[in-house]
Amino acid sequence: MGTPSPSGSDLDEAKAFLARHPDLQAIDIILTDYHGIGRGKTIRRHELEALYSTGRGMPASLFGQDVAGDDVEESGLILTDGGGDQVCWPIPGTLGLLPATGRGQVLVSMYHGDGTPLGVEPRHALGRQVARARAAGFEPMGALELEFYLVDRERDASGRYQPARYALTGRRSLATNTMSVDELDEMSPLFDAIYAGAAELGVPLESLISEYAPGQYELTIRYRDLARATDDVIIAKRLIRATARRFGMEACFMAKPFGDRSGSGMHLHLSLAGAGGANLFADLPSGELSPLMLHAIGGIRATIADTMLVLAPFLNSWRRFASVVYSPVSDTWGVENRTVAVRVPSGSAKGRHFEHRVAGVDANPYLVAAVTLAGALDGIAQRRDPGPPAEGNSYAGARAVHLPRSWLDAIDCFAQSDFAKQALGAELHHSFAAIKRAEWLRLALEVSDAEWALYGFTV
Repeated sequence: MGTPSPSGSDLDEAKAFLARHPDLQAIDIILTDYHGIGRGKTIRRHELEALYSTGRGMPASLFGQDVAGDDVEESGLILTDGGGDQVCWPIPGTLGLLPATGRGQVLVSMYHGDGTPLGVEPRHALGRQVARARAAGFEPMGALELEFYLVDRERDASGRYQPARYALTGRRSLATNTMSVDELDEMSPLFDAIYAGAAELGVPLESLISEYAPGQYELTIRYRDLARATDDVIIAKRLIRATARRFGMEACFMAKPFGDRSGSGMHLHLSLAGAGGANLFADLPSGELSPLMLHAIGGIRATIADTMLVLAPFLNSWRRFASVVYSPVSDTWGVENRTVAVRVPSGSAKGRHFEHRVAGVDANPYLVAAVTLAGALDGIAQRRDPGPPAEGNSYAGARAVHLPRSWLDAIDCFAQSDFAKQALGAELHHSFAAIKRAEWLRLALEVSDAEWALYGFTV
């Protein structure tokens, strides 16, 4: 008889999976760190049931590492209590087969030995905000969109990465081709494999479009409960990466891989359901927008400055805002307006929701969802007025002066934020800020080729 799983995972899920895949020999177990990177190990077939029965040890210091996997002592998470393991348990519903690798995979979440959630884990931070919403009578619902580039594995003769050649024809397009269905057809063997993998993994991938730059695409994911929606992003990114590799290309989830082309966002769609699943953001019978949704938007507007480090966590994230091509860095909101930070899409009055458009695709979806939901709940509790919606092109207006202007400003703002501390928990708040400050210093000391070209022998 195994130890009851604090994550709610069930041994029967593992047994059924093994029965469906009698020849499977290996399973990747994946713990998501602050940067959205999967850390873990590959276990053998006979070890899977033990994972579900007794959990699996991994070090909590994984949350004290920077994006390169190097320890950051200032995080306070390195060699704490002698560096012993905590216990990871499977996340229900995330066990599946990744066809590209031929291995199984399952997301895991970390707990203390007594079964209490590890406070610094991003997924648990979201879980605390979901629990807060449920206590208030709300069920958070959402979906996230993924924009990304497909690029050649090797650089060209000039040292630059290029859009990947089409999987069907081997041609390469250097034209923008926004929403070209022919471009999707030329890349269809890859995307057919991605959709097949998504079906195996239980990720409800939906629409596919060619985006606003050569080699850039967007995949949408079906709306559902917010916790599962964020799990979908972690699984989908790994699926896209692994499948692209088998086609001789790489999937790039940097926010701004090419300075002169559009950046890649991760738009979060959010609403709150009530008893019986009714959408509480639905329009009023009069046709007016829901006051509950407007208060939620007001709360998000009031906290965007505090959350910019979560929404744009890397140096490269801030390059996305240097050219405002569908990349809002503001606290604006509006109805059917893609130049604002928080957009209310048109569509069914009963299905009304809002879209938070600031986060880059490089952000951690659990943290993005946690701070967005926390801001919305604060706004509802405080009955915040969002102010009038923006009209026309809000890019043409002045950027809000209270928002961080750079990555370092965002680190400072986040570190001093009581809201961020309450939304994410004091320990996660401290360690995340410390790690990001260490990353900033690491890059601040790196002299680029561009600096040598501009200044090396001219000043």
